[in-house]
Amino acid sequence: MSADGAAPAAPDLPDTPTAEAGPPPPGVPEPVPAEPPRRRWGELVLALATTALGAYVLVAAGSIIVPGSTNTLGPRAFPYLVGGMLVAAGLVLVALVLTGRGGQEEGGEDVDPTIRTDWLTVALLAVVLVVHVFAINVVGWPFAAALLFAGAAVVLGARPWWRAALVGLVLGLVIQVIFGGMLGLSLPAGPLLEGVSFLRG
Repeated sequence: MSADGAAPAAPDLPDTPTAEAGPPPPGVPEPVPAEPPRRRWGELVLALATTALGAYVLVAAGSIIVPGSTNTLGPRAFPYLVGGMLVAAGLVLVALVLTGRGGQEEGGEDVDPTIRTDWLTVALLAVVLVVHVFAINVVGWPFAAALLFAGAAVVLGARPWWRAALVGLVLGLVIQVIFGGMLGLSLPAGPLLEGVSFLRG
């Protein structure tokens, strides 16, 4: 402390540079402003279609004829389960899309996020599904399943078509044996397989 009682003066400090808005130094990328989330109408349509499909399955399951002597879950249990899961998944997807939490675009080299939705392919897949539904009672489940699998595969680019049809027929027969023959569900085998006991024809 000095003789006159005055406090010693503080040492001079170098001026510190103040942060000023300006361009970033060389080599540092400029920050990209965040874009507001876009509402993808394709995802919303898919979510609503999934919900509607689940509701249709639930309604159609109620029209399945249940034998009076059924002691197990019965043929309505599996359609009710599938329909309920479709409705739940569809509603969750609708909520996610409306709140802006849709699916993220993939960043792979083989993915071009600028390509628009191929609505022709979507429409053809819908036509194949409708034809499959109406063909079940006409040609039977195995052939209708083969038609569905082959049609969807060909629309998506599978070649040759006969290989897709053969794989679809095998899958249809396997499903017919398991669910129609073993579990007793109402899956029509069709006129061509009528009388085949293990297929419930």
